[in-house]
Amino acid sequence: MKICPKEALGKLSEVDSPFLTLFEHGSLAVEIYRPEKVDLQQPHTRDEIYVVVSGSGEFLNGGKRTTFSQGDFLFVPAGVEHRFENFTEDFATWVFFYGPEGGENNP
Repeated sequence: MKICPKEALGKLSEVDSPFLTLFEHGSLAVEIYRPEKVDLQQPHTRDEIYVVVSGSGEFLNGGKRTTFSQGDFLFVPAGVEHRFENFTEDFATWVFFYGPEGGENNP
């Protein structure tokens, strides 16, 4: 299976949501995410990976702030507060949720 960013963003533009699930297999769910101006995410119940498709900005992850740009990989354990801030208008990212509720290796 292949989904290119351009195709994913085209499908996203057809829905009234900043994210769209494009693929699911077992515990894996793959989304495209493109917030407008403000990222309103809340902590998720499963581990999460982002791979930035386009744009740049800052990422707050469990109280730590870092910059990001196209191609960067970002990991967020289940239950951790996180959000994208001060991002460019062209910001978009792949989102990968996987594993059990509560995250892997969670005591």
